[in-house]
Amino acid sequence: MLDVVEIQEILPHRYPFLLVDKVTSMTEKEDIVAYKNVSISEPVFQGHFPGHPIYPGVMILEGMAQAGGILAFKSGGLTNEEIKSKVMYFMSIDGAKFRSPVKPGDKLEYRISVKKLRKTLIVLDGKAYVDDNLVAEAELKAMIVDK
Repeated sequence: MLDVVEIQEILPHRYPFLLVDKVTSMTEKEDIVAYKNVSISEPVFQGHFPGHPIYPGVMILEGMAQAGGILAFKSGGLTNEEIKSKVMYFMSIDGAKFRSPVKPGDKLEYRISVKKLRKTLIVLDGKAYVDDNLVAEAELKAMIVDK
C-alpha cells in the first residue's frame, strides 16, 4: 500500500532511524499493518550484542510508534503539504511487554489500532509480530504539533 519512498513523504525519519519498510494495509482512523525487515547490517547490532544479536526492545517500540505516526497523519485529514509542517511527539508508552527476542533475518510486523483519536491526540494499541507470534506490545499516546 505504501512503499518506503511514500513513507518518507509522511515521516521525517531517515536512515538509520527509519524503522518502517512498507505499509501493507491501512484503514484511516482504525488500523495499520506495516513491517520492517531486520538485517544484521543494521548499526545497532554492533553493540547489541556482539556474537548474540538481539534487536533492542526500544527499537521495536519506536517502529510501532512510526507506524502509528503514519496512521495518525493519514487519519488527521491533513494534506501532504500540511504533514510536512507537523511532527508527532509521543507523550507516553504504557504497558510495554516483550514476549520473545527479535533477531536478524526476522520480518517484524507492526499491527497498530486506534483506541482514541481526536484532532491532534491519538491513543494506539501497538503489537509487533514475527511469523504471527506476538513479540511485543504497548499502548502509545501521541500528539501532532507544529514543527
